[in-house]
Amino acid sequence: MKSVAAENSSTDRTSGIRPSPFLLQMEQDSSTDRRSGFCPEKKTFHSLRPAVDLPPPSLPLSFPAFALSSLPSPLPSHPALVDAATSAAVSFPTFFSRVDALAFALHSQAGLTRGDIAFILSPASLDIPVLYFALLSLGVVAAPANPASTSSEISRLIRLTKPSIAFSVSSVASKLPYDLPAILLDSSHFRSFFEVEISHPPLAVAIEQSDLAAIQFSSGTTGRMKAAALTHRSFIAGTEGFLALRSSGNDVTLLPAPMFHSLGFFFTLRTVAMGDTLVVMDRGTFQGIMRAAERYGVTLLTAAPPIVVAMARSEEALPQNLSALERVFCGGAPISQNAAERFSSRFPTVMLCQGYGSTEGGGISRMINVEECRHQNSVGLLNENVLAKIVHPLTGESLSVGQQGELCIKSPTMMKGYIGDDEANRKSFDAEGWLKTGDLCYIDENGFLYIVDRLKELIKYKAYQVPPAELEQVLHSSPEIQDAAVIPMVNCRYPQEEVGQIPMAFVVRQPGSKISELEVMDYVANQVAPYKKVRKVAFVNSIPKSAAGKILRKELASIYAMPATPISRL
Repeated sequence: MKSVAAENSSTDRTSGIRPSPFLLQMEQDSSTDRRSGFCPEKKTFHSLRPAVDLPPPSLPLSFPAFALSSLPSPLPSHPALVDAATSAAVSFPTFFSRVDALAFALHSQAGLTRGDIAFILSPASLDIPVLYFALLSLGVVAAPANPASTSSEISRLIRLTKPSIAFSVSSVASKLPYDLPAILLDSSHFRSFFEVEISHPPLAVAIEQSDLAAIQFSSGTTGRMKAAALTHRSFIAGTEGFLALRSSGNDVTLLPAPMFHSLGFFFTLRTVAMGDTLVVMDRGTFQGIMRAAERYGVTLLTAAPPIVVAMARSEEALPQNLSALERVFCGGAPISQNAAERFSSRFPTVMLCQGYGSTEGGGISRMINVEECRHQNSVGLLNENVLAKIVHPLTGESLSVGQQGELCIKSPTMMKGYIGDDEANRKSFDAEGWLKTGDLCYIDENGFLYIVDRLKELIKYKAYQVPPAELEQVLHSSPEIQDAAVIPMVNCRYPQEEVGQIPMAFVVRQPGSKISELEVMDYVANQVAPYKKVRKVAFVNSIPKSAAGKILRKELASIYAMPATPISRL
C-alpha cells in the first residue's frame, strides 16, 4: 500500500493552501461581501474559510493511499486505535500491516476486486477501520448498515445495493439472505486473514477519485431509506479540510457514534489519516463515555446533542477528570442555546464546536475556534470549498442574507446520487446540480449558518408554518423540563382544512418537577407568536431518538392518539 500511495499521491504537505476557483472568483468579484460571503449578482454564498487545495481530479488516488501519504515517515509511534472496553491498542505500523494482509486475502481468497460492493453488518470494533481501509484500497465499495435493522429492512438494502459479499458478526448474521456469501468478523477464519503471508507485492489497483468508496443509507428528504453513493474524492476533500485548518497537535478522539453512521464512518477514516488516536466504542452509555474520556485522556469527543445535554446537566460528569478534553464536536441534530450555555458554563475550557452535515452532502459547516463557538445558535461557517444558496421553498427564488429558505449546496464532499432511485435524484438535485438539503436555513451578515428546521417537519397551522425545533428550544429553556419534542397533530373535532395541524409537545419533566400541561403551554405562549403556541402536551419518560440524536417524531406520533375532545387553546 505504501508504494501505491507514494506513486499515486501528489499532495504536497509543504505547499500550504492555495486558492480554489471558488476563492479566486470571490477575490475577483468586488460585489461579494467579504463579511457574509454573499454574492448579490449570483445570489450565492461563498465559504469565508481559505479554500483548500485538493489533488487534481484526474489523478488516480484511493482514500487509503491518500491517508498514508498524509502521515509522517516513519509512522507515528502512538496508537492508531484503542478499544475503550479492553484497552487493546493497534499501532500505526500494525494497522497498515493488517490492512495490507486483509486486502491481499480478500482479493486472493475471496476474489474481491474493484467495483464490488461489500455489505457490512457489525457493531464498532478495532477490526472495522481495518476492514474499511482494506476494502477501499482494493476499490471495493463499503456499504455499512445498522446491525439493529430488521431482516426485512436489511433485505431491502441488499436488493438496492446488490453486494457480492457481506461481513457480519455471528449475533446478527441470521438477518442476512441465505444466498449472500458472508464472512464472520468474529470467526477464526477472518482472524487468519491478518496472518496471511503476502506472496507477492500488493496489487496496485488504479482507483480513480471518482470511484465509489462507500454507500451510506439515509432517509434523505423523502422519508424512505435510500442508498447514497459517495466517492473517494468526497472523503479526501473532507479530510483535507481538517488537515489544512489543523491548529494543534495530535488528538485522542473518542467516537461514540456508530461506525456505520455517516459521521462515524467519516471520522474513522479522517482520524487515521490525520495521525490521531481513535478510541473505539460500541455505543456506550453516558457514564461509559465519560469514563473512557478520562481513562484515555481524550482531547476530542464527537457527541450527539443528548450527550452534550447530559454533560451540562448531570452531576456524574464532574467526578471524572476531563482536564485533557479540549473540544466537543457536536452534530446530527440541533442543540438549544440554553443547553449550549449550560455546557460552556460547566466546561469553560472546552470548546463546543457545533457542525452541520448530512449523509448526502458531507460536512457543510462547522466551528473551529473559540470565537466561532460563541455563536451558539448557529452551526458555524460554511466549510472550505462549499458553495451555498438559500432558496424560497415555493417559488425557487434565490434569497439573500438573513432570509429563510431551503439550503442548497455544491461541494466536493457531496454524494454522486442515490443508487437505484431516479425519482429521489430528481427531487434532490436541481437542473444546475445543486444538492437540496431539505433544511430550512438562513445565513447571517457574518456568514454563520443557522438551521431553522427540516422543511418536511414544519407544522402547518392555519396559514402559518411553525418550526418544531424553535418550540423545542423554548421548552428546553425551562428549568422544569429535562427534554422535549414537538410534532404536528390533527384533532378530529376541528376540520383540518380550517385549523390544519396543531403543535403538540412531548415533555420529560425534571426529577421532582410537577409542571402541568397548562403551565407548559403558558410557558411557551409567553415567548412565541400566538400562532406558534403549543396546544397539547403529553408527559413521557423519554424522547425516542436516533443514534445521531435526531428526534424520532414518527414514533412519538404512533404512541399517542389524539382524543376527540375540544382543545381550548385553538
